[in-house]
Amino acid sequence: MNLKRSRSVGAADPLNGVGKQDVESRRRKKMSEITQALSCRPVDVAALRRMAISEGGLMTDEIRRLVWPKLLNVSEENIPEELDPVDRENNKDFNQVLLDVQRSLRRFPPGMPDEQREGLQEELTDIILRVLVKNPQLHYYQGYHDIVVTFLLVLGERLATALVEKLSTHHLRDFMDPTMDNTKHILNYLMPIIERVNPEVFDFMQQAEVGTIFALSWLITWFGHVLSDFRHVVRLYDFFLACHPLMPIYFAAVIVLHREEEVLDCECDMAMMHHLLSRIPEDLPYETLISRAGDLFVQFPPSELARERSQQTAVSTFKDFELASTQQRPDVVLRQRRKEQQQRTLEAQRGTVVVVQPTARRFMRLAVMGLTVALGAAALAVVNSALEWAPKLDLLFP
Repeated sequence: MNLKRSRSVGAADPLNGVGKQDVESRRRKKMSEITQALSCRPVDVAALRRMAISEGGLMTDEIRRLVWPKLLNVSEENIPEELDPVDRENNKDFNQVLLDVQRSLRRFPPGMPDEQREGLQEELTDIILRVLVKNPQLHYYQGYHDIVVTFLLVLGERLATALVEKLSTHHLRDFMDPTMDNTKHILNYLMPIIERVNPEVFDFMQQAEVGTIFALSWLITWFGHVLSDFRHVVRLYDFFLACHPLMPIYFAAVIVLHREEEVLDCECDMAMMHHLLSRIPEDLPYETLISRAGDLFVQFPPSELARERSQQTAVSTFKDFELASTQQRPDVVLRQRRKEQQQRTLEAQRGTVVVVQPTARRFMRLAVMGLTVALGAAALAVVNSALEWAPKLDLLFP
């Protein structure tokens, strides 16, 4: 499979006759569908997930402020108006957090007045420390601030604090252990995905002994540290929030697969290969890669990537999606699937063929897989090739 030559389904292209008017029409339709899903009681989160996954994601930060809390099942009504004060002087993480926050200048919009940026950096520090104090089982790691700053810029301090806490106790939980063991195990899903799609690239990387450490900062920052365009960052966050917690590793795999020609043209040397892969190109076709990552998740779910031994991780017992029976409403998706199956059976009996739109079917299946894999997995087995050394994070986060 050559991902580099693939194109996202329905992508706007001036050469295929899709004009600005058609793009705007699809945009308005999508906004209407999001509004309708938000107005349902309970909120139709299954529909919101499909909107976040499909082309263009949630489109604007205004919509994200409404939808991201629903994707994480955070009720704004339960968020206190006044946030808890932060005791910086007696906080063991304060010095490291402060250093990382001070190095986050490029994560703020260019041209932002210094006074405004400095105020946001103060809020960023407080959010991180507030979450860590409230959840002493969580351990700060370098790169965590890259995720938090994205939520701060989109949501503001009050709402960002609540969502970051939920994210930290669920999606990011394995990264916040005292050791990197679970992070290493999750990272080890990368090569089996590449092997199944493109054995040639897999063999070449194995021969170069490059390992997977080049993708560590991608995984633990949800690509926030390595992408310079904020629009791409929030588009990926739409996707990741709507999917299974392991989706970032699938997206990392499709980036490598997309760069097949560069990888195979590179000198078969660990240092050269690491240098190439650790730098993400600016012109990636994000919608194509998001679509492919979703396809690979459905085609090669985590349970199929299992090898000889198992490792219990927080991801494997991820319970957030269990709320589906109430607020998340997977029943809407499942009922739709049963209805389509019944319709196809009925039409087949009548001697006719029903065509289901492939794009809609893929998004629906991905949304359902995101739910069922999380709900059904008692434990996720991991590949047998564990990293042999713990990286020096200061080298990974310049």
